[in-house]
Amino acid sequence: MTTHSPAVVWFRRDLRLHDHAALTAAVSSHDKVVCLFVLDERLLSGRGSSANRAWFLKESLTALANEIASRGGELVVVRGRPEQTVVSVAKSVDASTVVISRDYSPFGRNRDQMARRALNQLGIGLEEFPGLLAVEPEDVTHPNGGAFSVFGAFYRRWAQVARRPVAPAPGRIATAVTPFSSELQDWRPERPDGTLLSGGESSALKRLDDWARDGLENYSRDRDRLDLEGTSRLSQDLRFGLVSPNQVLALAGNCDDPKFVQEVAWREFYTHLAWHRPRVLRSPFRAEYAGLPWREDGESLAAWEGGRTGFPVVDAAMRQLVATGWMHNRARMVAASFLTKNLFIDYRNGERFFMRHLVDGDVAVNNGGWQWASSTGTDAQPYFRVFNPVLQGERFDPDGTYVRRWVPELSRVPLRFLHKPWTMPDEVQSASGCLVGRDYPSPIVAPEGAVERARAFFARAGER
Repeated sequence: MTTHSPAVVWFRRDLRLHDHAALTAAVSSHDKVVCLFVLDERLLSGRGSSANRAWFLKESLTALANEIASRGGELVVVRGRPEQTVVSVAKSVDASTVVISRDYSPFGRNRDQMARRALNQLGIGLEEFPGLLAVEPEDVTHPNGGAFSVFGAFYRRWAQVARRPVAPAPGRIATAVTPFSSELQDWRPERPDGTLLSGGESSALKRLDDWARDGLENYSRDRDRLDLEGTSRLSQDLRFGLVSPNQVLALAGNCDDPKFVQEVAWREFYTHLAWHRPRVLRSPFRAEYAGLPWREDGESLAAWEGGRTGFPVVDAAMRQLVATGWMHNRARMVAASFLTKNLFIDYRNGERFFMRHLVDGDVAVNNGGWQWASSTGTDAQPYFRVFNPVLQGERFDPDGTYVRRWVPELSRVPLRFLHKPWTMPDEVQSASGCLVGRDYPSPIVAPEGAVERARAFFARAGER
């Protein structure tokens, strides 16, 4: 049965038409809908903003608007505070309800609560639907009722939950006319820092199809190789909801190897954790490490950010991030370990830098990864496990392809010295056109003794 009063479909991190439960419900039960996106300056220009994400968002919104138009509808993009703007749009068309894909972040939950109160005062409902996650937080809880703090136990329960079927895109979207003009064309975000992948649902679906066809079968073998295209490159698409985790898992389920499914589950693990315990987004999950004596070292931090640490695989990782808005997951772990366990700089500095550049920057997932690498979070690696950047480079970039691409001043260095150029004899440095300390930095921290220094550093937390 359809309702004559319109529904407002408020898009946020679900910029797609396929497998969109809120949109499907609105189109099937209302004669007309209003498709709405609100440009929130708190997200676009606030402390956690990113030129890369803003640019990717603009591309994805443009693609979404075109897809909606091809189905007879219109995407209205309005700038303002969502809890005010959504109410104004809903009131202007005499909508009976606003439908959304449920948001799990503290910011999103607070925003939606304010919008709900304002809408309810006008007799307008706010309905939440699943869509950002494959499994809802209430469906994966510890026997004591809280969140799982160990991934293995979380994953076993998460994998048992039945998933909803993947819904097709609606064939037609009949749009109610509003007095609001879309501001999408007038919004011109600043140029991105890096060379980004293309945004939009069609581009994401192609990446997903290509990955399922060409990459999934060898994922376990190639995923850690820095020099190979062994990862899915779907992280930004999941971040903006250009594809749903449901769609990704439906394709991944055709493969016997569960490793990729586990990587999707890691994203959900950190999101569930932030839902149940939002304090982890501000301070370490492991309270005993809240007082770690992190070093204030602006010079070393700048060298790390600029890819000038003197450790090639770390520098390649940081330059890849700035140049592309993305970093290989293995490289993220190596770079994070180096900042926190070689330089002993607070993980929150790295967390902020990543969020400034990553197109796939997600508050919960980024925070979870940084706390894992720095041994301050849930299910984190032991504090005495330090990623040795030389050994990581030799193992996961065995031919030096990754380092040579992103650190071109090392391009002529012989492979046996590539991941530890400070060991090159003077005559080899001259022959390769790379004098360490001039053409490429000397190591900013001693290459030896990292594990012992990390043990001593973390031991001090117990003394405070």
